Amino acid sequence: MRTFLTIFLCFSWIALMAQIDNRDVELKLDPIEDDFSDPTGVELPALSQPSLSDFDPNFKPNTTLEIPDDKEKVDFTADDGLMDYTSNIVPKAFKKDKEASEEFARDQYLGDVGTSGGFVMVKYRDHEFVDGDRIRVFCNGDVVQSDVSLGGSFRGFTLTLEPGLNKIVFQALNQGSSGPNTAELHVYNDKGQLISAAEWNLLTGHKAVIDVMKND
Repeated sequence: MRTFLTIFLCFSWIALMAQIDNRDVELKLDPIEDDFSDPTGVELPALSQPSLSDFDPNFKPNTTLEIPDDKEKVDFTADDGLMDYTSNIVPKAFKKDKEASEEFARDQYLGDVGTSGGFVMVKYRDHEFVDGDRIRVFCNGDVVQSDVSLGGSFRGFTLTLEPGLNKIVFQALNQGSSGPNTAELHVYNDKGQLISAAEWNLLTGHKAVIDVMKND
């Protein structure tokens, strides 16, 4: 009996596996009807075109401004204290130097100033036509700047002062390509305050001198 049951189960298992392994079994799927409709997009509200039907051809803008006679008016002809602008002024960097006349064949004294600070700032520039002017600077007989080319903007150095008199000498090494050796000199104290402003016009070899007195 057991043998028969065992044989029956084996044949049943073999038949089941044969059905699973059969790749020729036809798979049937019933079609499903959808109810999707075609997309219609986003509907925007209608825009009305601007109309000029309300335009009044007889309308004229107010082109006049009535100002009462008793209202204070601005006098544009009066001087406002500001610097006048004139287009015919040539920048100094493009102005021609003075003629190299004999009046510049001498040393020039630029004055004296006093300060209680320990140093001064010495600045100089070519205030006329920038043409390659060069100088040498001395203080109390010692060279402090051996060869300086003067440009259109201020350059310089800080000078430590000795007690008493400090004699600063500017010697013209050349006259550039035109006119004399020309320069504008500014001297500032240790607080940055301008204490001297001067100009020189020198022929080659001549000197401009300024005395700075250090007070105790």
